[in-house]
Amino acid sequence: MAGGSLFLLLDDIASVLDDVATMTKVATKKTAGVLGDDLALNAQQVTGVQAERELPVVWAVAKGSLINKAILVPAALAISAFIPWLIAPLLMLGGAFLCFEGFEKLVHKFLHGKEDAEHHREVVKALVDPDTDLVALEKDKIKGAVRTDFILSAEIIVIALGVVGGLAFGTQVAVLISIAVMMTIGVYGLVAGIVKLDDAGLFLSRRANAVARGIGWAILWLAPWLMRTLSVLGTVAMFLVGGGILTHGLPPVHHLIETLTADLDGLSGALLPSLLDGVFGIVAGALVLVAVSLARRILPARTAAH
Repeated sequence: MAGGSLFLLLDDIASVLDDVATMTKVATKKTAGVLGDDLALNAQQVTGVQAERELPVVWAVAKGSLINKAILVPAALAISAFIPWLIAPLLMLGGAFLCFEGFEKLVHKFLHGKEDAEHHREVVKALVDPDTDLVALEKDKIKGAVRTDFILSAEIIVIALGVVGGLAFGTQVAVLISIAVMMTIGVYGLVAGIVKLDDAGLFLSRRANAVARGIGWAILWLAPWLMRTLSVLGTVAMFLVGGGILTHGLPPVHHLIETLTADLDGLSGALLPSLLDGVFGIVAGALVLVAVSLARRILPARTAAH
């Protein structure tokens, strides 16, 4: 009897762990858009410090990210336990924010490219100036990166909560903690590797071995392209994921996409729904950006009038 009870208990534990693994995998896929953007943004945030301080800065931001998630995960679980009806609106808000952020990045690139280049030159100039307080500059970068991480982590947790919202509370806890830990380790492990790519390339390019030198020069050539590619893929994924969240939360739009793609099969049947989600995400991002821009103009005008 005791042996049978033990086997039943082990079977239940295995079943729960299987559910956790499955739902963690699903939630990870859903948060892919934020992950790509998280990588690119954090890699950009920690660049511009002294080479020997890059890894300590990444570690400091990673610790800040864990603190962010230690706040966000209990808050998400409390929402799920006490006000579960709020999950769907929060998920839609997160999807709209992803689309808005993606579209804002596109607009910013075309309208403020010269300003970004000027800012980069100012940062480089400050780093070589002996009078610059590098400790203060480093602290500002860490604070800025942690603030950015809080927003992106909130998006990740909300999207993950939308996936597991209807499951048992214990499964929700396990999945959200798994997502929080894996995302932090994965993102900042990759960020650490990305920011040290140029150092690795420089080290190899100075070796006597011709093959090592060739690999080093290839890494030095690849590093900036990798950053650009991550940024582009992150933006595309934001529209796909954000648009997908919005279309699934709006039944008429979801049914329209299902109707348009019902007769398709193979590769086109698999890709077209995601493409339509992305198009919807671009349109939604543009509309939200217009609304936010109008609000920014109206609110200061009212404040000034008073």
